[in-house]
Amino acid sequence: MTIRYPSPLRPGDLVGVTSPSSGVDESMRQRLQVAVETVRSRGYEVVVGECMDGTRHVSAPAPQRAAELTRMLTDPAIRAVVPPWGGETAIDLLPLLDWDAIGAAEPTWLVGYSDMATIITPLTLLTGVATVHGNNLMDTPYRPPAGLSSWLDIVAMAPGDTFTQTSPGRFRDKGWVDYRTNPGVDEFDLDAEGRWTRLDGPGDVDVEGRLIGGCIETLCNLAGTRYADTSGFAPDGLLVYVEAAGDDAATICRNLHGMRLNGFFDDARAVIVGRTAAPSTGNLTQTEAVLDALGGLGVPIVADVECGHVAPYLPLVNGARGRLVLTAGRAEITQTLD
Repeated sequence: MTIRYPSPLRPGDLVGVTSPSSGVDESMRQRLQVAVETVRSRGYEVVVGECMDGTRHVSAPAPQRAAELTRMLTDPAIRAVVPPWGGETAIDLLPLLDWDAIGAAEPTWLVGYSDMATIITPLTLLTGVATVHGNNLMDTPYRPPAGLSSWLDIVAMAPGDTFTQTSPGRFRDKGWVDYRTNPGVDEFDLDAEGRWTRLDGPGDVDVEGRLIGGCIETLCNLAGTRYADTSGFAPDGLLVYVEAAGDDAATICRNLHGMRLNGFFDDARAVIVGRTAAPSTGNLTQTEAVLDALGGLGVPIVADVECGHVAPYLPLVNGARGRLVLTAGRAEITQTLD
């Protein structure tokens, strides 16, 4: 499949904000405003949609959410769309989105992670339009540590551009910041040290492939359907990335087995595993769960990468050509928008 990249955002361009899954409770509205102003500080205009209510687990009925997201992705005036965060049941949008209209429209950047993987990954697989698995809007005010990029940096890049991100070697081990009491926080408190680790055995890693992946808890429900069909997507091979949001190790193990049986990893040249704070199950750790399900693939498995729910965030572009390097002195992912 030919990958299509949206045009780079320029000052004055319009960014759409909508909640395809969970909306924003009133107690979080101050943080939402801080995040919107962060986008505006880059010179962009921002339009906030109607699907933003945070009183229930979804921001609006599924048809309304699907219609608003389709409208934003097909409106030539809107150059990027970003949700406040993920949620739980974005899967109900998949049969309601107008995939033909979205695929025929001029490409628009769609950004997000967690439950948004339910939408961004199928969008790339079905239409060939690149999407950004990166920090959501509510995390956007954070200044990326040295070596990492923001989704705002990526959407300003042009097709053909190349960028490299390196591990900062530190992460947040304290859980989440309470945006209710600290709505203006913009600096990560990275209180723990940690580096990428190769799980499948010793040796350096230097491998290339097309990037595709997302949150295990959401993508496992799409495996075996047309929404997560990776077969033939990249004849030269894939760099598949996965990350556990919060399910225990036994659940993650079962989910990864199911994804493997459904062919999601068939074309993988390597598997990238996001750092997670999800719990073990008895004596089964999250690392052991990954190896139990994917160790037989015979490809490098690199874990503790900053592409999951643990801050900071290393954005990955679905569809981009990626190069993963891990040696004693290097831990980096290079992405080329071609």
